[in-house]
Order: sequence, then C-alpha cells, then structure tokens
Amino acid sequence: MTTPETDPAARPFVATSVTIRPYRPEDEATVVSLWSRASRIAHPFIEGEGTGERERKLREIYLVQADNWVAEVPSRGVVGLLGILGSEIGGLFVDPDAQKLGIGRRLVEHALRRHGTVTLDVFEQNSSARAFYARLGFREIRRHPEEDTGFTAITLELSA
Repeated sequence: MTTPETDPAARPFVATSVTIRPYRPEDEATVVSLWSRASRIAHPFIEGEGTGERERKLREIYLVQADNWVAEVPSRGVVGLLGILGSEIGGLFVDPDAQKLGIGRRLVEHALRRHGTVTLDVFEQNSSARAFYARLGFREIRRHPEEDTGFTAITLELSA
C-alpha cells in the first residue's frame, strides 16, 4: 500500500513549492498527458477531446509556436501548462490531481507579470473554469463560436 510515508509522490504539496519555468522539449510527453487528461475532464462535451487532431495540434503547433511555461513541483514534476500567444493565454491546464492548490492562479499571475493585460477564451459549458476565472477577476469581453468546435466561447480579460 502506498502512503505519504512510503512514497514521496503520495505526499500533498502546497503552491509555495511550485516553480514556473520555460517549457522544454523533454517536457512534451508529460505535458501532452497532463493536457489530455485535463481537457477530457474540462470539455466532456467535445467529442474526441484530448486525442487525435486536437492532440496533433498541441504537439505540432501550440507547443512549437506559443510561449509555453510549466509549473513544476518537487517530487511530482510538471503539473501545469501555460501557453501564451502575444498577450492571449491560449492554454492553461493543471493536472487534475493537482487542481485547487493555487497552481492555476500562479500560472495566470506569471502571464500577468509578463504582459500586464491578458485575454483568454473559455467554453461557455466549462463552468468550473469560468468560476475560477471569475474568482481571479477576469471580465467578459464577448461571446463567439469557437472555430474548431462551433461551441460558444467567451473571451475574458484581466489586467494586473
């Protein structure tokens, strides 16, 4: 039986132990796995989410073109991904096992320090992410159909 005493990875951690650092190519497998699991939970309304064409785009476009940052925790490794395109947060994903520990907030704060004002799109159906962004103070700018899925996306903005 795995316990916090026998396995360091089973120990809880706090947001103060999080390091935000640039994404490195050797992070790819961990980041893709984290993104896939988090995406399927956040977007159950999108058929094939976290797989196939959407995974290909992550690997071949977003991880190459965006300014990507990861949240790393001692003994656990990479637990979060922040992708920034200009001042737009193109992706913010936290490992489902590490959510509600302040990691997403730390990643957003990192983006704000770099850009002053950031925008992002969130699916209307993603109520947990919308609540998270509201707690951080994001305000709604507009609603529009998301290009790949046709689902309604809400553009949000936050200034430092």
